[in-house]
Amino acid sequence: MQISKNRIITIANQKGGVGKTTTAINLATALAAIGEEVLIVDIDPQGNASTGLGIDRKDRGVSAYDLLTHNASVSETVMQTAVPHLSIIPSTMDLLGVEMEIAGMPDRVFRLRKALQAEDARRYNYVLIDCPPSLNLLTMNAMAAAHSILVPLQCEFFALEGLSQLLETVEQVRDSLNPTLDIQGIVMTMYDPRNNLAHQVVEDVRAHLGDKVYRTLIPRNVRVSEAPSYGKPAILYDLKCSGSQAYLQLASEVIQRERNRKAA
Repeated sequence: MQISKNRIITIANQKGGVGKTTTAINLATALAAIGEEVLIVDIDPQGNASTGLGIDRKDRGVSAYDLLTHNASVSETVMQTAVPHLSIIPSTMDLLGVEMEIAGMPDRVFRLRKALQAEDARRYNYVLIDCPPSLNLLTMNAMAAAHSILVPLQCEFFALEGLSQLLETVEQVRDSLNPTLDIQGIVMTMYDPRNNLAHQVVEDVRAHLGDKVYRTLIPRNVRVSEAPSYGKPAILYDLKCSGSQAYLQLASEVIQRERNRKAA
């Protein structure tokens, strides 16, 4: 479906192990399941989003590296996944060296934005960018390219500490690179209702950030953890598990927030 403008959401947290890639994969799958055309851009050199969607490393001939170096366009780097309506621009280890290659370029922070502004990116309703777990030039490219940022936050003691650093970075990006960058929302991940600390962390984050925090809590779930080893999103691996159901609810919230934004 050709649309005039897509919605680019960067999924970022400088902390590793917070469920960032799991969120990217399953949110994208949930959006695709209701008929949205979705593209994941995997700019994490580890390439876990690509692997989790069943894209074998040997098949990643053209990748996000080529997109960032402007050696290939969106249409030349896109690969179709097994999920209808869901495509991905895969990651390769070449991304480890891309920062050095583009560091001296005057547009080094806007390489991804330029690529995603091209006509061949506009067929997607949603573009989700999966970032590395650091605030490096790749992540800055993702923030400069995005309309909004979605932050997965693990339900643990140091969650707020890491979040404050990320929010400061978002403010800096807004001031200097991307004045329209918005916070789409904070999603609490790896929630265990039996753990009093997890419950307290959720309450603390909501007290600080109010309705920026999604109502949906993503639970700790074995089936969600197993799914990537089969090259499948959890929603395809086990639709009925609690994790899959939570990501479907999260997709509904994301869409509702986008509707509210347009109506405002």
